[in-house]
Amino acid sequence: MPIAKSTLPPFSKVLSEARLIAPGLALAIAGVVVAFQTHRVVKDPAPLVLAVLFGFVAGNLRIVRSVHQPGIKFAVKKLLRIGVVLLGFRLSLKQLQQVGLRGLIAVVLVVSVTFFFTRWFAKKLGLSPDLGLLVATGYSICGASAIAAVQPLTSAEDEEVTYAVALVTLCGSLSILVLPAIGHLLDMKPGPFGAFAGAAVHDVAQVVATATSYSADSTASATVIKLTRVVLLAPLVMALSAVRSRKARKASAGRPPHDGVDVAAVSHPPILPLFLACFLVAIAIRSTSWLSDGLVKNIKLTEQYFLATALFALGANVSVAKLRKVGGRPLVLGLVSWVAVASLALVSTKLFNVGG
Repeated sequence: MPIAKSTLPPFSKVLSEARLIAPGLALAIAGVVVAFQTHRVVKDPAPLVLAVLFGFVAGNLRIVRSVHQPGIKFAVKKLLRIGVVLLGFRLSLKQLQQVGLRGLIAVVLVVSVTFFFTRWFAKKLGLSPDLGLLVATGYSICGASAIAAVQPLTSAEDEEVTYAVALVTLCGSLSILVLPAIGHLLDMKPGPFGAFAGAAVHDVAQVVATATSYSADSTASATVIKLTRVVLLAPLVMALSAVRSRKARKASAGRPPHDGVDVAAVSHPPILPLFLACFLVAIAIRSTSWLSDGLVKNIKLTEQYFLATALFALGANVSVAKLRKVGGRPLVLGLVSWVAVASLALVSTKLFNVGG
């Protein structure tokens, strides 16, 4: 029986590809290091947001050259998905159990209504479906991390990704100031306010900041509710992938090979992408007692570096001219959706007595 040839590329090819991506990857990593160091000094915004900002500055100051592009593309395509997989190690099934049935219903309600309302409103504003999808995912699930997870399933331009990240950052920062004021106005107890913050605020770090600024006793319920929202990233991405796959099959069905459409080029993404399957495996591992707290902390830091590097690369491909073309309508979308998710979170957590 003949021995099958190895499909692995020769070492020389791997070395050549490594040399090709090295300049851009080194630039992105340097930008991320600066972002994390800056965050240590200014605290807000988060490192992921600073990474996008620094990438944007580097791209528009022409620091990013053609020699950097292979590494920039590698960061966007590969490192982003690795970061999403590592995000799974933040979550466990025990956390979901702590929420309880009422809490789970409230979270699903907030995520579902926010997601569909934001997409509907984006369409009413005449924005692209991809931008509406990115903003809807960021607002309903977990900010920049969710946007990064969904981006590979879209045809969104880098400007749209950057705009979506900017919107969740802006509104998440506003939440840190506005939500505690609402809590004091309504004389909310720490537990219910934490649930409110966890259901309303986009990014995990922003949730913690919002809850802590109200009361130290609000942090626990806020974190559990927020991480439950993050768990819903998996079924959301699976659903989006299934819809995209169905549309791709419909687009290529019944077409003869020479009707002007390259049927082979029509993508049929799997319903469960590999990176999402690994994300679920990470949750399963985190649900065991195999990982120490120290290891989980290091994995979380690694996840942040991978996602930040990918977001720096996304920002590096954004031009001011293209952002101007997008206009101010996304800002309207972001602010209206922010009010909607906060209102819905307040009503649902009170209705189901979450955190009480």
